[in-house]
Parts: sequence; structure tokens; C-alpha cells
Amino acid sequence: MSEFFESIFGGGMLGMYGNAIIVTLKITLISTLMSYIIGIPLGVLLYGTEKNSIFPNAPVNRIVGLAVNIIRSVPFIILLVMTQPIAKLLVGSRIGDNAFIVYLVIAAAPFVARMIESSFHEVDRGVIEAAQSMGSNNLQIIMKVLIPEAKPSLIIGGAIALTTILGYTPMTYLIAGGGLGQLAIQYGLYRFDDTVKYISSLLLIILVQIIQEVLNHVAKKCDKRIRNK
Repeated sequence: MSEFFESIFGGGMLGMYGNAIIVTLKITLISTLMSYIIGIPLGVLLYGTEKNSIFPNAPVNRIVGLAVNIIRSVPFIILLVMTQPIAKLLVGSRIGDNAFIVYLVIAAAPFVARMIESSFHEVDRGVIEAAQSMGSNNLQIIMKVLIPEAKPSLIIGGAIALTTILGYTPMTYLIAGGGLGQLAIQYGLYRFDDTVKYISSLLLIILVQIIQEVLNHVAKKCDKRIRNK
């Protein structure tokens, strides 16, 4: 058994796997955080400016919705090429982990915005109308009604966003980035080392499952409908 593990993790490979996991998590977590910082206001705009919503504004809704739909419709690999000048402007380079984070944020923020909008649609309209009848302003409705009521859906959406972004991280090898994807491609595929290729892929799958299960558990704990049963 020890010989088996030595053949897989020996020769410095254990350290390489560990470093690749750290880089993958760094890219995923930072990209998700930045995507939500941008995506939450966009989602609020998409929901709030709809007809019969809390601050309806048809022109703003059409413009924001169109921009979100256009970016979402562009394949990630094409978006990566198109937005290289933006990465150069923001982080000083078109390649590397930091540049890849920029590309991921641009791709993921519209996706997050739509998930935020969808989560808000699950909130009972009667609860919002009750808050309005008591004199709550738009910010209070968003902070004290929409977000708390939509919390389970928002957390599940966060799990989807995290795992989706994590699924894109193997493409870092295209721009000289690091992580498990780079390890699987450079050392596994290009050097015909099936062990590295499959171990890297397995570690990526394990990360996805852990994130999914943890956030789903948190969402269930936050769901009043489940707690009250």
C-alpha cells in the first residue's frame, strides 16, 4: 500500500497537488466574491426595475437585461480573448492567475445577477406588499425582506456559482495560470502521465462535491419551511 501511494504522491508530487489545490481555491473564491459584489447590485436592478416591482423602470430594466444577456451568451473561451485588454488594464497582465480571475468575474457576474433576480422572484409578493404598507422604503425592503426571505435560494445559488466557476478553473492553462487544471493538462495530458491527469481530475471533483454539500446543508438550515416542520 505504501508503495502505491509513493508511486502517486512521491517525487514532490504531493506538494504540487497541494499547491494546485490552494491556487484553484484562491481563484475560485476570489472570483466568486468579486462576481457577487458586482452581481448583487445588477440582480437588484433586474428585479427592482421590472413592471409592478419595487421601483419599476422599463428603460433601465431593458438596458441592464440586454447587457447581462449579451455577456452570458458569449462562450467563455471567446470572452477570455475579447476581454484581455480589460485584464491588462486592471491587473497589468493578460496572462496568469490574476488575469484569469478578471475573466471569470466578467463571465460570472451576469450569471450571478440572474440567479439573484430568480431568488427574489421566489419571495411571496404579499410579504413585500405588507412591508410597503407599513412604510418601508426600497432599501429596507431589499435588506429586511427580500434578502432574508430568499436566503435559502441565494445560498443554493451561491453553491451553483462556486461550482460553475470552479469548473472553469482548468482553463487557466490557456493563459499560463496554475491550479489543478494546469497540472492535469501540462503534466498529465502533454506528458502522457495518466496518473497525474486522473488524480488532478479526482481532486477537482472532490472539491466540487464538498462545496456543494456544505452550502446545501447551510441552505437547509436557513430554510424556515424545513425548520418549522
